[in-house]
Amino acid sequence: MRRLLRKPVRLVPLGFLAVILVGTGLLMLPWATSEERYTPFVTALFTSTSAVSVTGMAVTDTPNYWNGFGLVMITVLTQLGGLGILTGASLVILAVSRQLGLRNRLLVQAETAEFGLGDVRRLLLRIAATVFVTEALMTAVVAARLFLAYDYRPGRALSSAVFHSVQAFNNGGFALYSDGLIAFSRDGWVALPLSIGAIIGGLGFPALFEAVREWRQPARWAVATKLTVWGSVVLTVFGVAYLLMAEWGNPFTIGTFDVPGKLLASFTQIALSRTGGFDVINVGRLTDESYPMLIGLMFIGGGSASTAGGIKVSTFFLLGFAIWAELRGEPDTTVGHRRVAAASQRQALTVALLSVALVAGGTVGLIGLTSHVSFSAALFEVTSAFSTTGLTVGVSGQLSPPGQYVLIALMYIGRVGPLTLGSAIALNTRRRLYRYPEEQPIVG
Repeated sequence: MRRLLRKPVRLVPLGFLAVILVGTGLLMLPWATSEERYTPFVTALFTSTSAVSVTGMAVTDTPNYWNGFGLVMITVLTQLGGLGILTGASLVILAVSRQLGLRNRLLVQAETAEFGLGDVRRLLLRIAATVFVTEALMTAVVAARLFLAYDYRPGRALSSAVFHSVQAFNNGGFALYSDGLIAFSRDGWVALPLSIGAIIGGLGFPALFEAVREWRQPARWAVATKLTVWGSVVLTVFGVAYLLMAEWGNPFTIGTFDVPGKLLASFTQIALSRTGGFDVINVGRLTDESYPMLIGLMFIGGGSASTAGGIKVSTFFLLGFAIWAELRGEPDTTVGHRRVAAASQRQALTVALLSVALVAGGTVGLIGLTSHVSFSAALFEVTSAFSTTGLTVGVSGQLSPPGQYVLIALMYIGRVGPLTLGSAIALNTRRRLYRYPEEQPIVG
């Protein structure tokens, strides 16, 4: 315990595990379900892990299986998971920066702008204020729309708006409708606020705070902010254009919509697909061409120190810049007139390769444990679980307990893994007083 307390960042995975287990116990109680029966352990564990890891993947019909108490518990677990991720990531950055020595601390501060050597209390208050103000605005707009246009009673409109706003900002994916948000796919007053909230929550506070503070001079942004913000824009535009081309004539998704409806549905689905997990169109009826794109977007995920999962946007584009520099024969990798440290490139490569290995291993394990699942469906479900997205092609609810345990492990690893790995890499950074002779082995 003393060793753990010397390295507080290592307590983050244990904290998430404790919340998951408490949530599991509460969801197993009979008064959490609509039929007032005990929930099997694996079902409660799956739901609790999905909520705390802000995944939103479900093995039950959420609105019909859980009663008011169960839905409140899912909302609370999602909010705790989201806030815990944000504060945990922020504290990791702060703790790591204080243990790296002055030179490396200043480098960390330069890259993270708002973090590094700042005041912890002020930082956490800003995070909490941003979370609750954003969720309150989303709730107000969605509740008003449900009350005025859909004849919801005031209490039902407010509770539904709160539930979906918490899920959207924290990049969860639980919905109070069996078919997700398909009924609101062409309603901009519901779909757009939830999409914008998911984008804000998925950017990450280092990038968000700096982008807001220096919005007039984006050239002054740190490299991490540039990669996250502009990378998110590129991925969103690419995803929307790709989905429109692939699904334009598909009558089961957006084929019967008018042009504004197609644009709105495609944008909201892509905005909520990267880690949000809501179904705005019927994901199970997409064309075959759309699945590889969605798998790629889920795997990349959102911004660092955010509620989003995946390998992170900055990691993906940093590797892209490194590949481009290597193809051009450049001695250094540069982003926005800044040379990227070799250590950052190695860390990005480590995160990406370990993530590929986990997704590949999880896919093989899921196929081995569940013979009726195809390779493409298993890959989609595993990527969705690891990236804490929550989209599904209908496989999760049909899995046997061993298959569900595979997805549970992937959701947990996908949520706390990047924090633990990132802090471990940073804390192990040290300067050697010597270097070995260099040699260039043949590559390729």
